[in-house]
Amino acid sequence: MALRMLLLGSARAAKLVANQQATRQLASAAGKSGGGGGVFLGLAALGAGAWAANEYGYINLSQAKQSLQGIQASMPQLGEPKKDYDAVRKAIENLLDAEDYDDGSFGPVLVRLAWHASGTYDAASGTGGSNGATMRWAPESEHAANAGLAVARKLLEPVKAAYPWISYADLWTLAGAVAIEAMGGPTIPWRPGRADKASGNDCPPDNRLPDAAQGAGHVRDVFGRMGFDDREMVALVGAHTLGRCHTDRSGYSGPWTNAPTTFSNLYFQELLNNKWRKKRWDGPLQYEDKSGQLMMLPADMALVWDKKFKKYVDLYAKDEEAFFKDFAAAFGKLMELGVPFPAAA
Repeated sequence: MALRMLLLGSARAAKLVANQQATRQLASAAGKSGGGGGVFLGLAALGAGAWAANEYGYINLSQAKQSLQGIQASMPQLGEPKKDYDAVRKAIENLLDAEDYDDGSFGPVLVRLAWHASGTYDAASGTGGSNGATMRWAPESEHAANAGLAVARKLLEPVKAAYPWISYADLWTLAGAVAIEAMGGPTIPWRPGRADKASGNDCPPDNRLPDAAQGAGHVRDVFGRMGFDDREMVALVGAHTLGRCHTDRSGYSGPWTNAPTTFSNLYFQELLNNKWRKKRWDGPLQYEDKSGQLMMLPADMALVWDKKFKKYVDLYAKDEEAFFKDFAAAFGKLMELGVPFPAAA
């Protein structure tokens, strides 16, 4: 009888030793996995204790197992933070209204940021574009065409701090899309997947963005380099329905329309139906209407002077729905140029 009890005790002791070894292995694996190690270790130790208590008749292991499952289910899941793009959208929307900035909205400058970050793409070399957010660095941040965009980049910093998992490249382009939609424009197709570059070594060369002082040939060269046709070109220039020019940035002055914070086809209506004359001033060549309050740039006037461009100006001036549809498609395309999105499954 004594020998039987001794053998039984030895068997139980061997099981306990084996269980303790397994627990140490689990704890070691949990420690290597990162921040959840403490939680995992606690659960493992609790499991070991429950086995021992059951083995010696102190508790019912089945009941203990149910209790452990309940505790585990209540613990927060470990891993990457949830990427809530709707929350980012709302955060951007909350930044737009600003009574003390331009015409009361940061919307137009956010659209310009997305446009300029994306419009450097060169299809031949595969360089430039929104991927990388290289405007964070010199020399691109100091290119003359990007003057004033530090305002937009700085504005979005609190959003980046609140949602650090989103890349600057995704944030800037999303901000442009959100701004257009919030100002009454069409829904812009947008998806995440852009990554940030680590330095200014990948900045595109200067002079890839449209030059407002040039004509139709230049417009076709710049947009054609990115792969756009005439219809897409005119639609994209329609972004001038928003915002205004500043003498301390581009050198030009004034808005294109009387509703610079509303996305509409009013730009095309003004361009086509208003009477434009050269502005008499000490600044660069630009055109003004009779009131002197509205302006057009030489590149804008090229759209009505070029017959192939003008037919789309006519279309968009008459049909806002057509403009919205074409702009949404072209702007979405612009923001994706050069982005290595994963292949669809």
